[in-house]
Amino acid sequence: MTGKLKHVLLVDDEPDIQSIVRLALERVGGMSVTVCDSGLEALQYLKIAPHRPDLVLLDMMMPGMDGLETMQAIQESWSGLPIVFITARSWTHDMIEAQRPEVLGVITKPFDPMQLAEQIRGMYYRRRTS
Repeated sequence: MTGKLKHVLLVDDEPDIQSIVRLALERVGGMSVTVCDSGLEALQYLKIAPHRPDLVLLDMMMPGMDGLETMQAIQESWSGLPIVFITARSWTHDMIEAQRPEVLGVITKPFDPMQLAEQIRGMYYRRRTS
């Protein structure tokens, strides 16, 4: 990971979460956000994206391809792309972080939108410097 955290790829199937996260990261965090509704859409986006995102914010529970399957597919083609999971299930935190070095952390829903950008930046830069 190099440089600043500028562009986040959000992969979440819930329109309300998409709106809240986009607003929080763009307005409060000063980042650009690309939103995909599914893991498959995210993989298609990554294939044609003019620039690789700095980080993927990935919902754990989605219909079709879930978060873990999406993460595995991303890592096969875009190795080292940092991922932060967002989930309503807190038990996944230790399991995911222990198994995958590219996973920077897990944010549990509900989250504070006003703190979201700083929370993600903290995970991103902590791993970058360690």
